[in-house]
This record gives sequence, C-alpha cells and structure tokens, in this order.
Amino acid sequence: MPSSSRSELSTLRDLIRYGVSRLREAGVALGHGSDNAWDETVYLVLHALHLPLDTLDPFLDARVLPDERERVLDLIDRRATERLPAAYLTQEAWLCGHRFYVDPRVIVPRSPIAELLEQSLSPWVEPESVQAALDMCTGSGCLAILTALAFPDAQVDAVDVSSEALQVARRNVADYGLQDRLALHQSDLFDQLPAREYDVVVCNPPYVNSASMAALPDEYRHEPGLALAGGADGMDLVRRILAAAPRYLSAQGVLILEIGHERAHFEAAFPHLHPVWLDTEAASDQILLLTREQLAQDTTAP
Repeated sequence: MPSSSRSELSTLRDLIRYGVSRLREAGVALGHGSDNAWDETVYLVLHALHLPLDTLDPFLDARVLPDERERVLDLIDRRATERLPAAYLTQEAWLCGHRFYVDPRVIVPRSPIAELLEQSLSPWVEPESVQAALDMCTGSGCLAILTALAFPDAQVDAVDVSSEALQVARRNVADYGLQDRLALHQSDLFDQLPAREYDVVVCNPPYVNSASMAALPDEYRHEPGLALAGGADGMDLVRRILAAAPRYLSAQGVLILEIGHERAHFEAAFPHLHPVWLDTEAASDQILLLTREQLAQDTTAP
C-alpha cells in the first residue's frame, strides 16, 4: 500500500476494515484461535496497540499515531504474506482465558480439552480424588498448566519428546509459578517416563493422517510436523499410547484423549473399544474418555 494511502487509515475502525479486506484477499487459513477474518484482525490490532483484548468498542473511533499505525499494518501484512499464525506473530495464545507464550517450537494451543479442564473434568472425575495427573505430548505446556489449575491438590507431570517444546513449556510453567507442582519430562511417549500411577492422563497427540497432512494450508506448515503427523491413519502414536497407558493409570484412572477429526480411523483401529465421547462447545466427536479397566484389555484384540 502506498504511504499516502496508509496515512488515510487514521482510526482503529479504519485499520480493522483494511485488515479484514487484506486477510480475505490473501485467502489466509484460520483456525489457530480465530475462525473469521474480523476476529483475527481485531486481535492483531488490539495486540499491536497494547489495548485490552476484550475491549474494542470504546476505541473504535480513536485516532492512532503514525508509529502505532505502522505497528498494526506490519502485523497485518506479515499475517497476509508470510501466512504465519497470528500467535507466532504476537508470541502469545489464549486458551479459556489463559495466556501462554508460544513460538514455532510448539503448535499453537487450541485443544478443546481445555474446556473440559475448566470444569475439572466433571462429572467424570471427582476433583478432590486427583492426586497425580499427566499431560502426554505437552507442547507449550498449556494443558498441563490447566490441569494443575483444575486439580490444585495434584502433582502434575508433563511429557514431550521435543527438547525445544519443553523449553517453551518451562517458560509457561514459570509464568504461572507452578514449578513446585508441575514437572517436565523429555520422553518418547511413556518410554523414558518413571513408573507412576496417575488418576488423570490428558493427551493431545499427533493424530493428523497422512492424506490430511499433505493438504494442510501454509499456516499449519509453520507448526512442528512432529506435533501433527500421526501416520497413514493418524493412529500411529495413539496405538502406542493406548497400549502403555494401563500401566500408568490408577485403579480408577481415566485417559482423556483428543483425536481431532479422526473418529472413523479410531473406530476402525480399535473396534472393540467403546469410549465415552466428550463434546464441548468447540468440538464434537473429537475427544474421548477411556478407563483403566477398558484399556487393560488387549487393545489389539478384535
């Protein structure tokens, strides 16, 4: 945009109108916190101007200074041209009202498991009974932190195979002051994890099937492929998780597992398992609950 035209964008309303048009024209893919160009643009504008993210109306017609305008337009232009998720541009992601630091070492937090943790997994779990919990494939540590907040009496372990992801998780754990209750472990799933029984295991593993991986929009290709790819049917790591989980669950323990849009592949791989499917406001048929008793059965049996 010519500098003379940029100077005509004088208010937040002007910048938001321009941003929506710019993102729509560029055909950006959404899904990392926003599902429409308006919300995405509003977030970028408010973030760039250091304004409260939940307070737009009083500022809509406020005039911006030239350097403020350039900060906003830089973010919008990078979002449109580089196709980076907004969270990587701002180095933050919000999940159920909680802020987490993020960068391209981890996928952008967006798991609908967060909604269930807001309710302390009620009615399937009694919060006061949870003394030990595990977040498998923790990434940024967001679900581990929300688990610790949901179950204040619990010690929480968080596991990831990526040392870089654990660096990000360590920063977030420190931001929430949970170092005494939340321990990070580098492990290939359960392989290097010390023996322990957990009352709750939450897991958002790589589950995207190979055909879907090949069709991912550019925004998702900026995320670590290791955290997304689940093999031909998306179930490669899920098979390993279900096979090992019974040894790490207490007698009344439960596994909360996210599988995205792979329910058909899950049911084809595990036809003998009959999980409880947990719907949230954001997702249906994407999260399942299995008990230790169910998992203790041979998960390869027909």
